[in-house]
Amino acid sequence: LQYNRVWIPDNEEVWQSAEITKNYKVGDRFLHVQLEDGTELSYPVDPAALPPLRNPDILVGENDLTALSYLHDPAVLHN
Repeated sequence: LQYNRVWIPDNEEVWQSAEITKNYKVGDRFLHVQLEDGTELSYPVDPAALPPLRNPDILVGENDLTALSYLHDPAVLHN
């Protein structure tokens, strides 16, 4: 999963985009990510509910939501 981009829940912005900076292994309690502003954090995760993956930049602004690779709340709101 390293270098994949995900959506992290945020109290102020609802969702923040982040890049995974360290490989996640089943059983890890934290996902190591870097937010777009450069902030690094250890995001606590439940292995049964990992954060949603972010679509590639080429799909940003897509008129047809069915064309998105990942279709979930943060992807729709961002698009």
